[in-house]
Amino acid sequence: MAIETIPAKPTGGMSFFERYLTVWVILCIVGGIILGKMAPGLAESLDALAISVDGTPVISIPIAICLFFMMYPIMVKIDFVEVLQAGRAVKPVALTLFMNWIFAPFAMFAIAMFCLGTLLLPFIGPEAVDYIKVPLGVNLDVGARYGAGTVVLQNGVKILEVPLWRSYVAGCILLGSAPCTAMVLVWSYLARGNVGHTLVMVAINSLTMLGLYGVISGYLLGVGQLPVPWQTLLLSVGVYVALPLVAGYLSRRWILATKGEVWFRERFLHLLTPVTITALLVTLILLFSFKGEVILGDPLIILWISIPLIAHTVVCFALGYLLAKLLGLSYESAAPSAMIGASSNFEVAIATAVMLFGLSSGAALVTVVGVLTEVPVMLMLVRFCVATRNWFRADAATLESPLAPSASR
Repeated sequence: MAIETIPAKPTGGMSFFERYLTVWVILCIVGGIILGKMAPGLAESLDALAISVDGTPVISIPIAICLFFMMYPIMVKIDFVEVLQAGRAVKPVALTLFMNWIFAPFAMFAIAMFCLGTLLLPFIGPEAVDYIKVPLGVNLDVGARYGAGTVVLQNGVKILEVPLWRSYVAGCILLGSAPCTAMVLVWSYLARGNVGHTLVMVAINSLTMLGLYGVISGYLLGVGQLPVPWQTLLLSVGVYVALPLVAGYLSRRWILATKGEVWFRERFLHLLTPVTITALLVTLILLFSFKGEVILGDPLIILWISIPLIAHTVVCFALGYLLAKLLGLSYESAAPSAMIGASSNFEVAIATAVMLFGLSSGAALVTVVGVLTEVPVMLMLVRFCVATRNWFRADAATLESPLAPSASR
């Protein structure tokens, strides 16, 4: 049973920034590489402004500020009252939860291990290493082993030297365990999916992420031999998920009570847009300023990283779409259910990767490549949905998708 479309909700198409997100990421790659060449100490200096525990930098203050302003606009848009409507759509909600929290994280782990740890390992380099943070709460001597890594001393700070491919797998795990809570609204709109169902799932995903993201990603990171203590995961989820979630919930209630819904949607949300864009682009430039030498030395590394990410997106979408058909869902519920399971919350993944492994880590690079690949792949899947909507029954007469061929309009 489909949820009725909730009126007066933001269902607009892609903004100029969203439509060309892949282009902005490519420009950030170029800008970050140039910055790394011209001012190699700038990013390191900013990253060094950190809150440290036992001499180990835990939270980079400039990055934490950028990441908060990436997450807050997502959280402030969520109306948690809509979660109550989930009981009216058992099948699509159950399908989405299954895809997000049972299939997608483990599928990503399997695909990443196969692609990065076996198929593409000769191209990445079996001997290539990455340097990541020593997890919070772990106090080991130089030379000690921790998971697949070894504690070494670099610039007077203890860090872990790990195989580069395992660092990439860790980034994939963080992406695969973070269900999308923002861009999926755009994908659902473009595919003419059920907006009510999409909004409900965004709210449910945001709540379940508080408990399940740390548990599942922590378990898979341990299996991947890059274990992270629960204190570190708890701090990461608290800083980058719970804090903006609470801030978004409280500020949303206050603004709606004092200014009204029209002002909130038509003024406040628009004011947030440039803040979000600036925070995202600054974070990306800083990330790529660290990785300039790596990318220039092996430009194909972006391609190698993209392969498991794209494969995971397509596999998750295909299974979700097939299960939706077998469950007898309408097209309006099937399309967003499949796309929610296929897309990732790259903001949460970037934030967690930076906090757990560091701004210059391979894991952080993977989460950024996730931004690079998601938009073109999801637009392709939206077009596939629109072209195959006659495979499903329809809830009611639907409008043409903005991406539908002009001949069909």
